Amino acid sequence: MTYAPMGRTIYDADSHIMELPDFLKKYADPVLREQIPEVSYSASIVTDEEVAVIMGQGGRHSAEHVAAQVALGDKLISASKEIQALGAFDSADRVTALDMLGFRKQLVFATHSVAMPFSASSRLDPTLRYGAARAHNRHMADFCRADARMIGVAVIPLDDPALALAELDFALKSGLGAAWLPHRPCGDRSPGHVDFDPLWARLAEARVPFVLHVGGAPLQLAKAWMNNGRPPTKDWLGGGENVRTKDIALLHEGPEAFLSMLVLDGVLERHPGLRGACVELGAGWVPELLRRLDWVVKHWSRNDANLQGLSRVPSQQMTDQLAFTPFVFEEVGRFVDQSNPDLYLFSSDYPHIEGGRDPIGRFEAALGERSEAVRQKFYADNFLRIFPNAAD
Repeated sequence: MTYAPMGRTIYDADSHIMELPDFLKKYADPVLREQIPEVSYSASIVTDEEVAVIMGQGGRHSAEHVAAQVALGDKLISASKEIQALGAFDSADRVTALDMLGFRKQLVFATHSVAMPFSASSRLDPTLRYGAARAHNRHMADFCRADARMIGVAVIPLDDPALALAELDFALKSGLGAAWLPHRPCGDRSPGHVDFDPLWARLAEARVPFVLHVGGAPLQLAKAWMNNGRPPTKDWLGGGENVRTKDIALLHEGPEAFLSMLVLDGVLERHPGLRGACVELGAGWVPELLRRLDWVVKHWSRNDANLQGLSRVPSQQMTDQLAFTPFVFEEVGRFVDQSNPDLYLFSSDYPHIEGGRDPIGRFEAALGERSEAVRQKFYADNFLRIFPNAAD
């Protein structure tokens, strides 16, 4: 028996590799290998001792551990978490995990290895930034080659348009099925800058979507926002390294700004074949964003020539070309009622603890009495619209 119920086809828009320390170094160009850092778990609930034990076993879980994970059966997702999860870093084990989970296809993101490629520092040598991206993309392609159900997600820094396009071409030739972009200004440019039009056109031509994801920009607010004269706030896991109360309250601001630029700079208009997904960044902000951009365009187009050529209102552009994964604790049924059912995607976040112990159960409860047609879109149809190459 699988976790996903029989008779329900489910596409999973979010899962992760838990990278071992040598994830980047192992696949980096030899001339850069010494300058590429090891993947660090210092800002994670995973302990150095856990990582050391795994590395001491040759970068594998023990046979006993794997057997215990397999014995969980359809309870795998509720108990198999973080670096101890089945298939967290071993592609053969991940194939077994997918058999047990029962998802038709699954996006596979990195977890900790994107710090250098997506660094906001303008002082980072582009050779290192894009060298780390190349190492990531080689390793991700190799990992996901084990099973066609895994859709590997490339990382594409946008700080240099020419280097970004070159890395995108490499990722596409390597068989990766989505391009993770940082949701922040692209160096000194908007993502809607004309210099990026070749990249957007290449994605549309390849029918490969871009994705935004938590971790694609700094997780935490500037220190000044946290300075209220009181003791520091712990994160939701009890530490201080992850997303804290104020961070999660404003987590939507980065992706909201990025996607707004794509609308207001005409990217979605110029590239109607372009598709994109916003993953693990919540979805409660989406209905209001659609309403806001519609009235912005309606009123500001009187004086903004950039808006006067739009053939579709922003809400229609976004419905046609974008989709969003709600957090497991969000009321996705209400979001459907406030906007439309074409905008939202199921995600498990396996094996991250944030995905919960029963994401299908939580989303089913949130969908409530809404129709089977709404559920079919949430679990499958919307995914296939955004990721058309995933169709069997």
